[in-house]
Amino acid sequence: MNTENTKPAVVWSLWGAALLLLCLVFRDSLIEMATTWTNVEEYSHGFFIPIITIYLLWARRGELVLVQEFKASLPGIIIICLGLILFILGGLATIKTMEQYAFLVVLTGMFASAFGMRGLRVGAIPLLFLIFMVPFPSFILNNLSSKLQLISSWLGVEFIRACDIMVYLEGNVIDLGSYKLQVVDACSGLRYLFPLASLAFLCAYLFKGPFWQKLLIFLSSMPLTIFMNSFRIGVIGVLVDNWGTEMAEGFLHDFEGWAVFLLCMLLLFIEMWIFSRISGRKLAMGELVQIPEEWGHTARRDIAAVLNKSVFAVLLLLCVGAGASEIFKGREDIIPGRKAFLTFPTTLGNWQGRNDYLTQFYLNELKLTDYVIVNFTQPETRNSVNFYSAYYQSQRKGAAVHSPRSCIPGDGWQISSFEQREFNDLQLDGQALRVNRAIIQKGESRQLVYFWFQQRGRMITNEYMVKWYLFYDAITMNRTDGALIRLVTPVDKVEDIAVADQRLHLFLRDLLPELPAYLPGKAIVPVHSVLAG
Repeated sequence: MNTENTKPAVVWSLWGAALLLLCLVFRDSLIEMATTWTNVEEYSHGFFIPIITIYLLWARRGELVLVQEFKASLPGIIIICLGLILFILGGLATIKTMEQYAFLVVLTGMFASAFGMRGLRVGAIPLLFLIFMVPFPSFILNNLSSKLQLISSWLGVEFIRACDIMVYLEGNVIDLGSYKLQVVDACSGLRYLFPLASLAFLCAYLFKGPFWQKLLIFLSSMPLTIFMNSFRIGVIGVLVDNWGTEMAEGFLHDFEGWAVFLLCMLLLFIEMWIFSRISGRKLAMGELVQIPEEWGHTARRDIAAVLNKSVFAVLLLLCVGAGASEIFKGREDIIPGRKAFLTFPTTLGNWQGRNDYLTQFYLNELKLTDYVIVNFTQPETRNSVNFYSAYYQSQRKGAAVHSPRSCIPGDGWQISSFEQREFNDLQLDGQALRVNRAIIQKGESRQLVYFWFQQRGRMITNEYMVKWYLFYDAITMNRTDGALIRLVTPVDKVEDIAVADQRLHLFLRDLLPELPAYLPGKAIVPVHSVLAG
């Protein structure tokens, strides 16, 4: 069957069928990815990534020859197997990001199976470019956004001050006296960073220059984005100070965003022009990025049409992947029984509490299942502790516990001290209590914060370990429920911090016996209801 006389139509029909089967197997992940491109501005460029990749591969088609021997396709078959294993694991944990990366791995394996390792070397960079179409996991996106907000706010305020305008920065709030500007997620710079990073990667690939210049061109996309976004925030602050808050809303706000992105592109091309001058090449702006001429010459050769057994092996593997996907697709999370926080007591020992509530904005952002906020006080001492817990019956599809370390700076508080602490005399689910301990400050105000993540019988203090156990337990236990517990107590400016520690320690003695009824442990009686009475 391995013959060079095979009709090209037969060969390409089989590989086309394999590509269609690949899209069928990964259809849910691809649909979710396309939905993200449509609804999330940071990834609106995602539709163009596969089109550009196809063009780049087509431009080099003269360098691609279908392999004739099955042995030459073995590395590609191995890559496909690894990609399908990753896909099955992602399906078991229902982590769509993992499935989307698995799609790229399998696609790369198919390319290597068709054109061999020599062909993979030709198409490696265009295929790597596809990474930019996969949305980041939500917890990475949230952490990155919060950090960029703080940096952009600080640099934007420095620009405003350079214009002799009195301004005060409190977290992400820019106080101009008569006006206050909130630097929200949309102003973090992510909507510029991802498209510009994609463009910088493409420009670096097409730029004629040494590798170190290509690398710097790509890496410069982040500082360019941060600097220009901060400049934009500063300009908005100056405009608002002179002409009112309407300068930060509507069309002007969006127009300023597009102008900043175009300026980022211009600076990127200026950087490439400078590099070309350093290398002694006097190129015009239009010559900095172009398809090399030799690609056009080699593209005149037709790809040899041969048939080998690898295409049938690929089809078989994809069928196995499709079967495994359908088997695991019907898995549903085990929802443990628990009491609703609605019934959480407002009296703990000698602590008297008053319920508080989140606004709809925060509920939309947090996507939690149940929560409780109670402000506890001791009438005789007037000591106070704020207790907050957010519970998620399923941490899939973007709904996951948010770490206070990401939220605290956004409210203007600075973390002056952070450590882990273990209390051997306090236990929860038969384990010694471990917490994150933070001292936060805003001006002269201080607060002591304890928090930890209660996840299926585990007390976890590291947010990245939360993600690992979430993946592990989703596969081994078919559970992704979990909660965050946070305690906050104010610290008077003349009060010893050890006194505040003792206050939270005493409060925990009264609190911990109540928590197991509301936060399921490892051993549960599974029920299929959202909340148990």
